Amino acid sequence: MSTLNRAMIEPGVVLGQWWRRLEDGRFECNLCPRFCKLKEGQRGFCFVRQAREDGIVLTSYGRASGFCVDPIEKKPLNHFYPGTSVLSFGTAGCNLGCRFCQNWDISKARAADRLNDWASPEGIVEAALKSGCKSIAFTYNDPVIFAEYAIDCAWLAHERGIKTVVVSAGYITPQARPEFFAHIDAVNIDLKAFTDQFYTKLCFAALGPVLDTLRWLKREANVWFEVTTLLIPGHNDSEDEVAQLCDWFVKNLGPDVPLHFSAFHPDFKMKDVPATPAATLTRARQQALAAGLHYVYTGNVHDTKGQSTVCALCGNLLIERDWYNLGTWNLDANGRCRFCGTPPAGYFDSEPGRWGSRRQRLFIAG
Repeated sequence: MSTLNRAMIEPGVVLGQWWRRLEDGRFECNLCPRFCKLKEGQRGFCFVRQAREDGIVLTSYGRASGFCVDPIEKKPLNHFYPGTSVLSFGTAGCNLGCRFCQNWDISKARAADRLNDWASPEGIVEAALKSGCKSIAFTYNDPVIFAEYAIDCAWLAHERGIKTVVVSAGYITPQARPEFFAHIDAVNIDLKAFTDQFYTKLCFAALGPVLDTLRWLKREANVWFEVTTLLIPGHNDSEDEVAQLCDWFVKNLGPDVPLHFSAFHPDFKMKDVPATPAATLTRARQQALAAGLHYVYTGNVHDTKGQSTVCALCGNLLIERDWYNLGTWNLDANGRCRFCGTPPAGYFDSEPGRWGSRRQRLFIAG
């Protein structure tokens, strides 16, 4: 479906695709595993989807909380055209309720509170072209909840030769996944933890659907994906839990899917929890490498060794990273290791991108 085929009910409101009418007259949203059941006028957990007379609508179509040009490594994606720039934007709301949310001012906001920028899919794609961006990222809050908007942007981006990126918690139903990811080139899935207890108490969600999405991405989708886990002291950073995560990861996703361990900093409703020590990230990274993963990274800390890419076969340095700046580049023109000829998993240009660590605010008209 293209953006040209979607009827606007009123500014910012379009009819949603994934819902059904129940026998008692309520509407059930089938976009995410919450399956919110709504009476007319009620909004779902995400707040941006609302039951109306004719079905469930998305109330944030074309409305954004801001546009920025970021380095692709910020998503984080280390194996998807390193060094290139990505036009990033989000809307408002979220279908998880993470007490540690690092973007809570956006994800916990109601639509009218934060959505001051308007942009059509056409306007976003034109802005990406003019800015020289390799890709467009749906991020900051979870794009699953503004799926129709993201789908239209992605469809149009592909028509104009621009790549697309999703940063998501992966909390989406099997019936919505195929169309949502149909025109997406790369994904970073935020695997919050590896216990149901964590998901239930700290995210108001469940682990199972996220693992299902990861397995689906590996087995059935033609999408490059990487995974990030934010390690929170005392909650999901134990050696035992990291070991269980890594064991599942290798068995279900294989050794070539990159895994990022990121540092928590006190925020939102968990300001009483200390920041993650760098040593915890290093230990988790070593555990993952010992478990058989080829590409494991640390994030939110200054750690050149933990953020650089090495060859999975010979162990030589392939791509050096200092935060979001690239240094040594040991890939040849065909994207292979200069030392042994092994290609790293992912997508690489013949030369590294030069965007660096810049973050540029954009204003898009229409």
